[in-house]
Amino acid sequence: MAAHLKKRVYEEFSHVVQIPHEEAPAKKLRLSKPSKSAALHIDLCKATNSTDALQYLLQFARKPVEVESVEGVVRILLEHYYKEADNSVRLKIASLLGLLSKTQGFSPDCIVDDAINTLNNEKSHQVLAQLLDTLLVIGTQLPESPAVRQRLIEMACKHLSDTYFGVRNKCLKLLGCLGMMDTSLTKDSEGQGTSSGGAREVQSLISDYFGDQEPRVRTAALKAMLQLHERGIKIHEIIYDQACRLLSDDYEQVRSAAVQIVWVLSQLYPESIVPIPSSNEEIRLVDDAFGKISHMISDGSWMVRVQAAKTLGSMLQVSPHFLEQTLDKKLMSDLRRKRTAHERAKELFTSGEFSSGRKWADDAPKERLDTNTVNLIASGACGAFVHGLEDEMFEVRIAAVEALSQLARSSASFAEKCLDFLVDMFNDEIEEVRLQSIHVLREISTHITLREDQLDTVLAVLEDSSRDIREALHELICYTNVSTKECVQLALLELLKNLNKYPTDRNSVWKCLKFLGSRHPTLVLPLVPELLSTHPYFDTPEPDMDDPAYIAVLVLVFNAAKSCPTMPALFSDHTFRHYAYLRDSLSHLVPPLRLPGNGLDLVDSRCGSGSVESAQLFLQQSLNRVSTIQNLEAPGAQDLLNFTIRDLQRLGELQTELAGAADFCATYLRCQLLLMKALQEKLWNMAVPLCLKQNVTATAAAQQILEETYKLEFLYSGLESRQVATIHHVRLQAKALQLILTARSRQGLDPLISSCEKFLQDIESFQRLFLAELPYLQDSFVDQLLELLPRLSSCKPVELVRILQSTLRQSGLLQLPLPEQIHRATATIIEPTGESDNPLKFTTGLVVALDIDATLEHVQDPQNTVKVQVLYPDGQSHVIHPKPGDFRKPGPDRHRLITQVYLSHSAWTEPSQIEVRLLLAYSSSSSSSSLSSSPASRLGWSDSIDGLPPPELAVEGTIPFSKPVKVLIMPKPARR
Repeated sequence: MAAHLKKRVYEEFSHVVQIPHEEAPAKKLRLSKPSKSAALHIDLCKATNSTDALQYLLQFARKPVEVESVEGVVRILLEHYYKEADNSVRLKIASLLGLLSKTQGFSPDCIVDDAINTLNNEKSHQVLAQLLDTLLVIGTQLPESPAVRQRLIEMACKHLSDTYFGVRNKCLKLLGCLGMMDTSLTKDSEGQGTSSGGAREVQSLISDYFGDQEPRVRTAALKAMLQLHERGIKIHEIIYDQACRLLSDDYEQVRSAAVQIVWVLSQLYPESIVPIPSSNEEIRLVDDAFGKISHMISDGSWMVRVQAAKTLGSMLQVSPHFLEQTLDKKLMSDLRRKRTAHERAKELFTSGEFSSGRKWADDAPKERLDTNTVNLIASGACGAFVHGLEDEMFEVRIAAVEALSQLARSSASFAEKCLDFLVDMFNDEIEEVRLQSIHVLREISTHITLREDQLDTVLAVLEDSSRDIREALHELICYTNVSTKECVQLALLELLKNLNKYPTDRNSVWKCLKFLGSRHPTLVLPLVPELLSTHPYFDTPEPDMDDPAYIAVLVLVFNAAKSCPTMPALFSDHTFRHYAYLRDSLSHLVPPLRLPGNGLDLVDSRCGSGSVESAQLFLQQSLNRVSTIQNLEAPGAQDLLNFTIRDLQRLGELQTELAGAADFCATYLRCQLLLMKALQEKLWNMAVPLCLKQNVTATAAAQQILEETYKLEFLYSGLESRQVATIHHVRLQAKALQLILTARSRQGLDPLISSCEKFLQDIESFQRLFLAELPYLQDSFVDQLLELLPRLSSCKPVELVRILQSTLRQSGLLQLPLPEQIHRATATIIEPTGESDNPLKFTTGLVVALDIDATLEHVQDPQNTVKVQVLYPDGQSHVIHPKPGDFRKPGPDRHRLITQVYLSHSAWTEPSQIEVRLLLAYSSSSSSSSLSSSPASRLGWSDSIDGLPPPELAVEGTIPFSKPVKVLIMPKPARR
């Protein structure tokens, strides 16, 4: 029995029951960023003293804060502010409140009450000033809340009587930035309100502090008044007297701000009449202000003198007498207060004296006076520009020259009077002043004609060692009028001396003589026999056409002959031959002429070029003709594209105004032609092993299309968004072709998968960048891909490639919108010319400097995009990035590159040529950022972009955009 029970017990305990296994639900994790306010609270609680708290706050200020976390962070900061006793920590908290209030998307109206409460309870002057600055930030962030604005203005008025100058400064700044015309102010410190609201109230309160004992407060009051003016509030004329008194303040910042206030009032009330002190005379306010600001040219501070000189240049409403007085240190007679003839006769009659005859001509008649034109000016303002041009500080001299330029452009008579002073500035010791004087004289050249003595002074600058000075002077001579033929001869001789001394100035001198001849044909005519060395009876030797000086003379004569039909009769036979030669070799310098030579008229073939309108019509018709390519078979379509590309290239050569648009369209059509050849039937209907050669051809075509699209996007300026979208569409087709060819080459599954993923990213990027342009891309390749995008994202790589192949072969030509204002970036290397047979020799291991001089046309941001490439005979290539200071901008859309490239190489046995060319660097990320709105603009108060998805890999490269120039060099072995 016991054994039986034991057996049953074992059976019960050894019985196994299987429970069906149920899968536990997977736990979902939610990733969340740690709270900024909680982290800040923990850090501040860990601080044991004020130094630690200040360090934590400084660390927090370097981190970004999201918009949704700003309010919580502000609450933590305010909570710690109330508990903190150290002034420096409270000051930093007040500063952080101002920074957080600037966060885009955050409305600071929820912290106005707390900020005002802290301001009322604060005792530290420095913290008070910072809190007022924070209130100013809050007020500027809430421009549509008049109630908040009124409260902030009342707080500023309340603390205007603070003993600390910094608090008063911030209060005045707040009044200037937030004060309105309909604001009624109450100054609590005086316990009385103002009688009437309006702009006069704000200005009267601010003007009370023009006489503050602290100069920084006086400066802040003047700047607050200027801030009111900038915000469109008209400053009252009564402030003029107070501002004029501040012109003699001891503090230079006050005087500088007072000059600006006086100028503002002179522009607001130019015709108002103001009395002259200690006199019964009255003059216009703008004339009085001009005289007072002219007096500031003699100020003790050079910064005030610069400010005064710049201000004078913008006072164009001043009377001519006052303008002319600034060029004479002696007070002119018509600006002195003189007695009338009746007053002098009355004085003579009352004195009872008559002429005694002892003094010669004591009773001679005085000059005739017109009492209606009597003006008055302070004697200290006489010769203001003379003082400015003779100032010891070159900044003042530059400002005076610029002011003279602005005034002379608006007054032809004043331009003639200030001509001598500007010419004298050509001898200044500072290069920048000389250069600015030349530019100014160039700007007013339409009003003046140079005399021979003035031209002699101007031409003396041609000996300057600075290339910028010489080229600026060449530009000046291009647009200057001279009075006599001796002036033309003098200019020619000095330019030829310049050409002999500085041969690198050749192109600039030729261009100068081109304009000099075209502006003075009648003055050049009597000089032609002497210039060409012709004789009425004897034959003279034929000059050498390789002489740059002789070419310069011919350029002068031929351009003068264009407007002087009698001049060709003075030419010899060889002059006609030289004209034909120069017309072909230097067509940009020699104009088309009708010259009788050997019984025939040499008529230039370029004269019959069509108008721009007809050329533009031809361009449009060519693009319309290409749009019918869908109806043609493959051979006919390719022939049509070839012929159209040829026509567009020829059009760009004939019509320079449309060269950019024609080249752009031709390049686009070349991409379509390459794509059409790569998609021909023979390639895709054969097995892969049987068409390896065609496969290689298609791969090269796809790569060439990509390169051409980058040229289209970055080599041309003035593109519209539709044109950029069309370029990206062609690029997407080329990438699809590359993906199909990658799949046909059977390189493996992993490369194909990565290529498919990248292509899908390119489609999404195209949709994001050109969302507004998609309606114009209907039935295009990318439109079909976007319809199939859900299917493409989920299918296998092989199926994706098959879909791409069928879609790409069915896609047609996308019509290119005609570009209107489009220009191609071009570069021309002037130096080195590549014509010298003398090698540039240097020792192996050392370097030699090669001077580079190039002109750039229509290049955007050349300081960052233009590079110089040097290609050596052994295949080595060096790319040099010029310094930003090597670029100059002589005109709109034109730049000049003058730099040096250092060459070095191992020893050679004989001289060999290197190639020098200019490259245009590009990056696809720059175009994407300009087309789409940056996500960083939606960030908070910090400019950090932490947490954003990584950008796509940017494609970077370079495009050659100048013809290569070959230079002969010879590295010699080092001597031992």
